[in-house]
Amino acid sequence: MKRIKDMVAEANAVVTHAPAAEVIALHDTPDVLFVDLRDPRELEREGMIPGAFHCPRGMLEFWIDPESPYAKPQFQSGKTFVFYCASGWRSALSARTAQEMGLENVSHISDGFSGWKASGGPVGEKPSKKS
Repeated sequence: MKRIKDMVAEANAVVTHAPAAEVIALHDTPDVLFVDLRDPRELEREGMIPGAFHCPRGMLEFWIDPESPYAKPQFQSGKTFVFYCASGWRSALSARTAQEMGLENVSHISDGFSGWKASGGPVGEKPSKKS
C-alpha cells in the first residue's frame, strides 16, 4: 500500500515548493495567483489569503482542463500559480497534478495556510458567492 506521506514526498520531489514565510513576498504580485484548495467550511472558519482563487480540491482537474465543460479561465491566464491548503499535503498533490496536466509555473506553500498565518501573512474573509 502506498501511504499519503510517500505520495506527498514524491510530489514535493518534482514540484517547486517553499514555506509561507518565503512566499508571502509574492502576495499582491499581479502575475501570481494563489489558489486555495481547502473545503468551503475551512474558508468560512479560518478565512483565506486575500485575492486568492478558491478551487475545491475535488474540482481541480475539471477546472484546469480547457476542454472540460467546467474549465475556469483563471487556469488559462498564464499566471504563476501558488497552490495552498491547510498544511501543504493537498497542495503538494494538486501542484503535481496541475504540472502533469501541462499547467506551467506551478508551486505550492509547503506549510500551507497554517504556515501563512504563523508567518504573519494577510488573512481575509471568504468572498461571498456573488463576488
